[in-house]
Amino acid sequence: MRRMMITSSLLLAMSATAMASQVYKWVDAQGVTHFSAQPPQGQEATSVNTAVSAPKPSASEDKKAAPTFESIADPEQAAINEKVKKEVAAQEAERKKYCADVRSNLAQLQNNPRLRMEVDGEVRRLSEDERQSRISKTQKAISENCN
Repeated sequence: MRRMMITSSLLLAMSATAMASQVYKWVDAQGVTHFSAQPPQGQEATSVNTAVSAPKPSASEDKKAAPTFESIADPEQAAINEKVKKEVAAQEAERKKYCADVRSNLAQLQNNPRLRMEVDGEVRRLSEDERQSRISKTQKAISENCN
């Protein structure tokens, strides 16, 4: 197994250099630019460098990180941003709790054919049609509201 891994790694490393063949560029009499692995007969062609080098670090990577919008904004805007973030986090927590409750209800509906329910102070058993209807409504709620 180890020998196969070493062999495949070596072949993979050599394949990049083997595939990087010479490419020629020339312009024909009609002004059309051509690229080919073979130079044209009786026409001057220039060699194109196809080697790919590692990207150079950008100026922002060389210096300190650029200031973000939040650090530039005024304190009033920062307070508004913080308030909105807290509201979004609270809504997300509510949604997660709702999804957990709905999934638990779905499991109860699917696994227990003898469910009882209290309606107007009266306890009665759900019929199979009612149970199936609630299962489909619960599955729809999960697909619409939960990931």
